[in-house]
Amino acid sequence: MENIQNFPRTATQDIPLQQQRVLRNTYALLALSMVPTVLGALAGIQLKFSLFAGSPLISFLIFLGVAWAFMWGIERNKNSGLGVALLLGFTFFMGLMLSRILQVTLGFANGGTLIAMAAGGTGAIFFSLSALASTTKRDFSNLGKFLFAGVILLLVAILANIFLQIPALALAISAIAVVIFSAYIVYDINRIVHGGEDNYITATLAVYLDVYNVFVSLLQLLMAFAGERD
Repeated sequence: MENIQNFPRTATQDIPLQQQRVLRNTYALLALSMVPTVLGALAGIQLKFSLFAGSPLISFLIFLGVAWAFMWGIERNKNSGLGVALLLGFTFFMGLMLSRILQVTLGFANGGTLIAMAAGGTGAIFFSLSALASTTKRDFSNLGKFLFAGVILLLVAILANIFLQIPALALAISAIAVVIFSAYIVYDINRIVHGGEDNYITATLAVYLDVYNVFVSLLQLLMAFAGERD
């Protein structure tokens, strides 16, 4: 599983060979992980799946429990093919979870356009920031503690808003999430380039979560500001 795909040497040409291999395998596995994500989302839409139909707090805790169990299994098996299988299973689960917000979005008159805009915006953010992270000589490892603290504060705010149900707070959470996880893209790609991460399965999991959260947050903002009711 060491080499998923051989990419031509372009922006990575000045990166040491080991880091090049990890970066290229991360990009390849990230692209592959989008397939089960899309399949999970489509299955969820067809089945009208919604984990959060009951108690929002309990559902949120169940989601975190399942997600963390997957991530624990992936990390434990990161040096074997089972790690890849668990990662793809996790991305299917995340696609299934994504289906609820997609169902809500498709309820807007311009729902399909909003989803396309969120996907396009996410792609633009990822490609521009990953290019920056892989070509700059600057080491962004010092951002890690600040970003982790930001994620903890986001989780606290999300839990609080489950009870408060304040629309303005929900929008603030989405906007801050876009900023934090965009910064995480730079941080995670830069870690690979500087040798801080040498396992492409672990790296893919981290970057996948960055991209996923940017997409969801952008979509929530677009629904709030550009959604057109039927």
